[in-house]
Amino acid sequence: MANIVAIVGRPNVGKSTLFNRLTESRKAIVDDFSGVTRDRHYESAEWIGKKFTVIDTGGFVHGSDDIFEEAIRDQVHIAIEEASVIVFMVDVTTGITDLDDEIADLLRRSSKPVYVVANKVDHAKLHHESAEFYAFGLGEVFNISSATGSGTGELLDAVVSHFPEQEEEEENSLPKFTIVGRPNVGKSSLTNALLGVDRNIVTDIAGTTRDSIRIHYNQFGHEFLLIDTAGLRRKSKVNEDIEFYSVMRTIKALEDSDVVILMLDANDGIEAQDINIFHLAEKNKKGIMIVVNKWDTIEKDHKTAKEFEARIREKIAPFTDVPIVFTSVTEKQRIFKVVETAMEVYQNKTKKISTSKLNDVMLEIIENYPPPATKGKYIKIKYATQLAGRSPMFAFFCNLPQYIKDPYKRFVENKLRDNFDFKGVPIQIFFRQK
Repeated sequence: MANIVAIVGRPNVGKSTLFNRLTESRKAIVDDFSGVTRDRHYESAEWIGKKFTVIDTGGFVHGSDDIFEEAIRDQVHIAIEEASVIVFMVDVTTGITDLDDEIADLLRRSSKPVYVVANKVDHAKLHHESAEFYAFGLGEVFNISSATGSGTGELLDAVVSHFPEQEEEEENSLPKFTIVGRPNVGKSSLTNALLGVDRNIVTDIAGTTRDSIRIHYNQFGHEFLLIDTAGLRRKSKVNEDIEFYSVMRTIKALEDSDVVILMLDANDGIEAQDINIFHLAEKNKKGIMIVVNKWDTIEKDHKTAKEFEARIREKIAPFTDVPIVFTSVTEKQRIFKVVETAMEVYQNKTKKISTSKLNDVMLEIIENYPPPATKGKYIKIKYATQLAGRSPMFAFFCNLPQYIKDPYKRFVENKLRDNFDFKGVPIQIFFRQK
């Protein structure tokens, strides 16, 4: 299952800067004002060969101090419940505050591994100042500067020591299809409609399904495991916390699946959280398809579906070779098309192309459109082969791989897609020295 690292702490201690550093991204907005991180950010990261997902627990509500602090406490509760490792961040320049004490109190009661991280330790003098954080009783304190990156290596060594070695799961197990999406788009209704029985409770209240439900499907010549992630929980403050909770559950289920079925509500279209999950699935090299549900509630003419599809593809670019199915679960419209399409995506993901066929097709295309010469040097691609792996990977052997640029990589990927049908599946392409 997925390894999740949650960064918790009061506002403005530098959580987003650490998040950006660990994930090598610039996704979280960093500012001197507290509470800037309104949305939660989650991104995959890797350290010494171990992969994990980092969550920046932002998303604070502006309002009275009570609401503000209650929101932080709720975040910590959810992190304790769902994360594999918790990074508790404090600020060495302000020392221990009442809110820090309260968070530490919650963390002491949990059985999860917790690392206290003193941030903004930018010079040697501040190393001694961080000793006061030992008062939390949570073990060793890691001194870091998330702005410069000093100390993050030692922290990561300690964090990944809790993750199991990644074992290869035995092959030939059943394909796993995971239905993901925001609350109330109809994930459980789809599961019920496919099975022909009411396995899941369905209500108009967002977040009825509490846990990921795994169902063995074996009908009409298709057999697979269907995982309805919902994973939401009724809470008094549905909007903020249920979403965060669902995201953590979704990440766990997503990393354990072969094909991700991303479900949208036709009335809302594709939103920021859907795009985040789409890119997370793509990064994890999962098969992906999109289901637009509640299509019966939309007024349409002959162009509506095409325009809707174009808007989705524009937002998920650059990986747009993804099947999109329009359904109405309540009207039982095209629900079996979802199963058939998911099976096709799974077959594309596990497809093996013989080396001779690959070379026959691709070398001719490459000969007609060779990579542009760089610094007067001509690049000659001699040979291609598919590498063994969980998703399609291809190696092209050539004399000067270092001179091949991204646009040409994209050209090669598009030609592979045109000739071999990898719809719904991310492809990796490597150029290697012959």
